[in-house]
Amino acid sequence: MRTFQGRKALVTGAASGIGRAIALRLAREGMELLLVDIDGRALAEVCNEALGMTQVCLPHVCDLSNREAVHALADRVLAEWDGVDLLVNNAGIVFYGPTHTMTESQWDKLLDLNLMAPIRLTQRLLPSLLQRDDAHVVNMCSITGLVPGGRFCAYGTSKYGLVGFTESLRAEYGRKGLGVTAICPGPSLTKLYEAGDCGHKNSIPRPPAWLCATPERIAEVTLSAIRWNKRKQLVTPMAHMVYQIDRFFPWLMDLVNTFSRRNLPWYLGGRRKPKSTGSGHSPAAAA
Repeated sequence: MRTFQGRKALVTGAASGIGRAIALRLAREGMELLLVDIDGRALAEVCNEALGMTQVCLPHVCDLSNREAVHALADRVLAEWDGVDLLVNNAGIVFYGPTHTMTESQWDKLLDLNLMAPIRLTQRLLPSLLQRDDAHVVNMCSITGLVPGGRFCAYGTSKYGLVGFTESLRAEYGRKGLGVTAICPGPSLTKLYEAGDCGHKNSIPRPPAWLCATPERIAEVTLSAIRWNKRKQLVTPMAHMVYQIDRFFPWLMDLVNTFSRRNLPWYLGGRRKPKSTGSGHSPAAAA
């Protein structure tokens, strides 16, 4: 997809973080937007900001971990817009902590939102996407969907699945003109873990800020990947380095995960959760 002006895009998880940054970047490119999130108030604020740059920006509040809500969203897109040119599956949650402490309901919710919602939404919109020239699907994956790390088992499982879905979809429909891209950020300056169901209450992943990408940087890389129809796009030199180490020296990553502090992968850090200072600074988190 080389041009965005006047085309239609659906972005999930658009009320904050990476989704917000992508939505505003697409608005600046002149796309008509349908933005989705469970946080209605924050979503309205993003829509108001986007309307200063594009003529159409519609909010849709729903819980994408609910199957019926996903179907209702797809039905609205098809009824009101006859489909979209760009689908960005960005919404997601995380569980950080010992996997054996997770409940089955926590597993269900995480997998429903992180993996099944993109699959269900893409499946519903796929026929209309195939009818459009140069349509594109973007799935926001993660470095944890390429390189495993301790205490991220559920999140990593969902992202490994999403990477597999993305690449399989591209293999099947790329020859029919559908672009499909997996975006795999490393650590990023978002509130993903702060907002997550943190199973380990005494610590939170906090990589040094200089190792992290901002949501705006990830949005910039995402739009470039769409333009050039990249199969898989890692973000930040750290993500590239960790990915290559795991590919060619998997034994080294095993050692790192075995001996690193609190069994965290070294590229994600791990410090005691700081006391609130009221400064308003958001913690760094892996995407």
